[in-house]
Amino acid sequence: MTGSDLATHLPVKLRPDPSRVVIRPFMPADDQPPFIDPKQSRAQRIANRVMALDDAEVADELARFTDSLAKHHRDVPAGLLRRFHDINGLVIAPCAIDTDQSLLIGAYFSEEYSFEAAALFNPSIVPHPDQAGVPEGAVRLMLSLRGVGEGNVSSVTFRTGLWSDGCLSIDPPSIQAISPRIKMIPGGEPDDPGVRLFFDDARDPSEIVIFPVTPAQRHGIEDLRLLRFVDDDDNATYLGTYTAFSGGAIRQEILRTTDFKTIDLTALRGPGTDNKGMALFPRKIDGHYFMLGRQDHENIWVQKSDDLYTWEAGTKIVTPRYPWEIVQIGNCGSPIEIDEGWLVITHGVGAVRNYCLGACLLDKHDPTKLLGRLSEPLIRPDPAEHDGYVPNVLYSCGAIAIERMLLLPYAIADSFTTFATVPLDSLLAAME
Repeated sequence: MTGSDLATHLPVKLRPDPSRVVIRPFMPADDQPPFIDPKQSRAQRIANRVMALDDAEVADELARFTDSLAKHHRDVPAGLLRRFHDINGLVIAPCAIDTDQSLLIGAYFSEEYSFEAAALFNPSIVPHPDQAGVPEGAVRLMLSLRGVGEGNVSSVTFRTGLWSDGCLSIDPPSIQAISPRIKMIPGGEPDDPGVRLFFDDARDPSEIVIFPVTPAQRHGIEDLRLLRFVDDDDNATYLGTYTAFSGGAIRQEILRTTDFKTIDLTALRGPGTDNKGMALFPRKIDGHYFMLGRQDHENIWVQKSDDLYTWEAGTKIVTPRYPWEIVQIGNCGSPIEIDEGWLVITHGVGAVRNYCLGACLLDKHDPTKLLGRLSEPLIRPDPAEHDGYVPNVLYSCGAIAIERMLLLPYAIADSFTTFATVPLDSLLAAME
């Protein structure tokens, strides 16, 4: 049996929906030379124009858009008022004005953003933090996805679903999406605070959208590799590494939450964080945190850390060997602990930049030891689904093992997401 015979493809497909929008902060571009006004910023001029409107004009303008926003967003006035308070005294001179003027200024510094208008791809999957009421033998699931919207900017969005009796169902997403309250927190690089996002108003994980909020993330939060991390005291935390893209540089950051209501985003540091594709192991090994990475753009490496946030150079463990991975090989999410060791879903890049999915097995006690790998792809690009934003690409950011079955979500052509199942016994038997 070759790798390509192992997977059963499920009929579930998740496609981008341009109607899903979030209200996010908007900041007009600053003046450019020679038009800079040293006495008054562009933002201040905008606020002054609003404050110069009479009561009737303010009321008319508010009415013009608030009804439309209410179709997609919950409690629009509260969001606009929060945005006004975010900029009052910081971006514009502090002012004491009535509620309607405050709402309108908040609106001029906000925008609707269709966060998955172009693509919905590169998924990872974990057990949902709430398993209450789930039938015996079933698992409620949490899926993270990379949504791409206007300007080719990437955000993180979520879906929920259920695995039961060998069948997968994905819940319909909410028609609403929540813009978080944002607070800066210490952490990351020196003088580079982390960000704490509050999603208290979210009634369902599909309402959570993590869009770029810092300069380092300005052009995208990409490829979240979400996992359920269990510490030495058996406490579970949801962690996920991702790539922050500023538009000119990338860096690795980590998401941390216990309930998906409060989410921290913090930069990683050290020479082991200089490239994409870091994926954390779901528990410590011999008292250390372990991470997979691709420090040299070509091979899979294992790194370890004492504090989760600082990563040194690692040990090269898997190198390109077969035709379908000659260009490079990398991980497709965090290692999955099974009885036989650490199962790693991989991607290999071959001719004509075809991305295939593969797998390898690492030693449970020493993950620098490679025990086996597939010589043939687990899944190859399908010519019938060739077209998309990036043709011939299959990619995943994390799978899950449920008993002895692998549930593998993966993206096609950097455009949409689908799923496959693979029996673990057959997968391991096919490794060399």
